[in-house]
Amino acid sequence: MTDALELDVLWQEFHRVVNMTSQELATWLRVSDADEETEPLPDQAGTPTGQHVLAILQKRRTDLTDDDVRIMYDVVDTVTEEADIENEPEPEQTRRRHQLMTIGHDPLRP
Repeated sequence: MTDALELDVLWQEFHRVVNMTSQELATWLRVSDADEETEPLPDQAGTPTGQHVLAILQKRRTDLTDDDVRIMYDVVDTVTEEADIENEPEPEQTRRRHQLMTIGHDPLRP
């Protein structure tokens, strides 16, 4: 596992880039998975990574597992690399925004 100082930095960075609340993320995962005919069960909505991010948001730092830490690093890296969507065509901006929202980051939020 990561040492305490590194974990503190990761925890802060993760919560900086994940700018949606757990409730907002849960709602988005259900909405993004729903179609005209069906809607998934709340605990089965969204991608596995999105579900894991949601679980992390509901934990205390002391309860994190090694898998949680790995997902947190992945999310921070993904958001850092993908968050700048301002100079793309509108359809691409929307697609990328929706992808980032599945891991708890809404790029349109300040």
